[in-house]
Formats: sequence, structure tokens, C-alpha cells
Amino acid sequence: MENIIIKAEESGVRLDSFLSEKTKYTRSAIQRIIEDGGVTVNGNVKDKKYKVEIGDEIILTPPKPIPTEAQAEDIPIEILYEDEALAIVNKPKGMVVHPAPGNYEGTMVNALLHALEGRLSGINGVIRPGIVHRIDKDTSGILIVAKNDSAHLNLAEQIKEHSFDRIYHAVVVGNLKDDNGTVEGNIGRNPKNRLKMAITADGKPARTHYRVLERFNGACYVECKLETGRTHQIRVHMSSLGHPLMGDELYGGGCTEFEKKNKKILEGQCLHAKSIGFAHPENGKWVEFDSELPDYFENILKKLREETR
Repeated sequence: MENIIIKAEESGVRLDSFLSEKTKYTRSAIQRIIEDGGVTVNGNVKDKKYKVEIGDEIILTPPKPIPTEAQAEDIPIEILYEDEALAIVNKPKGMVVHPAPGNYEGTMVNALLHALEGRLSGINGVIRPGIVHRIDKDTSGILIVAKNDSAHLNLAEQIKEHSFDRIYHAVVVGNLKDDNGTVEGNIGRNPKNRLKMAITADGKPARTHYRVLERFNGACYVECKLETGRTHQIRVHMSSLGHPLMGDELYGGGCTEFEKKNKKILEGQCLHAKSIGFAHPENGKWVEFDSELPDYFENILKKLREETR
């Protein structure tokens, strides 16, 4: 940790400029550290444009070194199917898929490297080996993992051609007007919040088909079929209808009394990657895999049924 006391003659300089001159870090690196909350001024996080003042105490906490490759960790995971080309895993809620800033340990990749003894494709490099597609940290369910480069390239092409069958189950807030429907809207990065995606004119085309499986007081249990697979697609599309996923505080959920009362059970959006179908990369035969709803999801459904009686 570096503790820097501002001197009188240095008052009025931008925070990022000041730190880039006083430390070994470049200005762009300092800006990333500031954005990640690694710099405080008098105990408070400030914007990079903040002008330093006489007597300010600035504390900079250098980021941890970035690992050159993911490390194998003995973390229990559920492998639903495995052959020489691929593995189908059931990702638990709360687990990150691959290492990234702030999450270099305890990810699905760390677990896979141990469970599959390093037999993963190298297409995505040493930090994301075997990862063909991803689901969000707080989304549970099925993931396909490629065990060699040939299988990875084949599966990636199928995803590009939108030939996968991907079914998700979710609970949304409110009662949908129709029992089934389709949501269309290009999805891109939200210009006002980089953590979010949004329906934007210049985004990538996205289409989600939904079907109501069960109705409750103030909520619906739905099945969503992806025709495309954009980042946060179901979360964005259902929120655009005015029915965000239950527990999804990023896109407007988490506000009802039921959600507040069951926040510890939800811990994020109520979304599960239920099943997937695709042509096997070795023989071209169509294969399908299904996963059971996790306990947290079943508990939410049980509580909703009890309140709807």
C-alpha cells in the first residue's frame, strides 16, 4: 500500500494525473485502479477527475498481479456427461465461469482443470481453456466444455449459426399479459452504465421466445428459449417488457416485498440454464442434456405457491 500526502504546490491537479506522476503506474492503469475502488482520498473513493487539494491524504492500493494462467483447484462440480470431445457441467449459482479481475480463484475453469486433469481445449488461451460459452455468475445451469480444439471450433461455429437449442427457466416479477410471446431487440452495452447491457439501435440482433409455465400472485414461472445468445439477453429482454427477473437488482428486480423477504434465498436473479441441444462435434448426431432445478429455485417456487393459495 502506498500512502501519499499531497503537498501545497501540487493542489489543483487531477487525481489520475497526480498519481501517474508520483507512482510507477501509467495514467490509464491508474484510471483502472480508481474505477475499481483502489484509490481513496481522505477515506473516500473519488472520481479520476477529482482535483487534489492541500492536505488531502491519498491511499493507493496496488492491484494484485494478474496470473499468467488458471490454476487447477479441487472444487466439487457436477459433471452431467463426459466423452473424449466434451463435458457437460451443471454450474452452481454464485460461481464465476472463468478467471477475471477480482476472481482469479474458485471459478469453474479452476475446478475443471482439476476434474478433467487439464484435458481442455486451448482456443481461448490459458485463462479460459475449454470455455465455449458462458453464463452469469448468479445464473445456474448447463455449460458445454470443449476438451480439444477441434470440438471447440465445431461448437463455436454452431453457436455462431444459432443452431443450438438453449432453454432457460426463470421467475419474473409481475404477471405477463400473454401466456407466450417473443421479444426482439438489438442488445449492446448500456452507454450510461458499463456494467449493464441494453436494447440499443447499434447492438447485436437478439430474439427470445418465452412461455408461462405457472402463474402466482405477482410473479410468473417462465421458460425462455434463446434464438440468439447475447450477454444478459434474457435479463434485458424480460426487463424491457416490465417484468424483470426476480432478484435481478441490476435490471429492476429485487424491489417487491416477496423479493426483499427472500433476498438470502435469491442472491441474484432467479435464472437457470435448464437444457441444451446441439450436434455432437465428432459424429454430427443431435444430443440433448437437461438439468434439474437447483434447491434455491425450487424453494422460491414453493414459497410463491404457498402465498398464491
